[in-house]
Amino acid sequence: MNARKLVLSMLALVATLSNLQAHALWIQTAPAGSAGKAQQIKITYAEPGENPEKLGEWYSDVKEFELWLTRPDGKKEKLTTIAGEDHFTSQFTPQQEGVYTLSVGHSAKELGGKTIYQFNASALVRVGKSTAGNEAALNNNDLSIFADAAKSYQVQKPLRLTTVYKSTPGGKASLNVSSPSGWSRQIETDENGMAEFTPLWPGTYYIEASKSWKESGTHNGKEYNGIWRAATLLVDVAK
Repeated sequence: MNARKLVLSMLALVATLSNLQAHALWIQTAPAGSAGKAQQIKITYAEPGENPEKLGEWYSDVKEFELWLTRPDGKKEKLTTIAGEDHFTSQFTPQQEGVYTLSVGHSAKELGGKTIYQFNASALVRVGKSTAGNEAALNNNDLSIFADAAKSYQVQKPLRLTTVYKSTPGGKASLNVSSPSGWSRQIETDENGMAEFTPLWPGTYYIEASKSWKESGTHNGKEYNGIWRAATLLVDVAK
């Protein structure tokens, strides 16, 4: 390969990875549900607050993700998903009160250079007044974000978030917070994986954590020397 082709290949790779890291999986569902009533779920792949990508444009095999439901008693169930033009839908019917955890954790088949790209997303659904299941540890994703599902979040009041990495506090990391108004900012977690911000507008906030780890091995027959993990959570804020 001559120098010009090498430069063009490298630029194409950088553009691809930059676009990839700007996109994430998001689980959209109402934060509160009712026992005996179907809870509707939507999964998209997009930048925060932007129009979702059509399924044919999703990176690698990300659209082959699995959606899992963890009930308040800790029992897990794989949910069926239905493909649309630019999203997937699913549903479940809660039978007991408590907090239900929805989660997706998918490592893309294709490497970005020599890096594995892992997409994690979660959502919490509160049913009734019970706080059973309102635990960050019930999310089995490698990386996740947790916001207390027993709380009702309001503008001008601090909103606390916790990152969890493989069932332990996520340590120091950057979180990107995107508001309904289009405003966004980065906040840093402490050594216990905790951070907070004060929402200024009502609506849905897009929260994303991402971090790279130096790890090595073989993935689908190809050697890798790092893993980039992202985790997302949507939080509704009232006036």
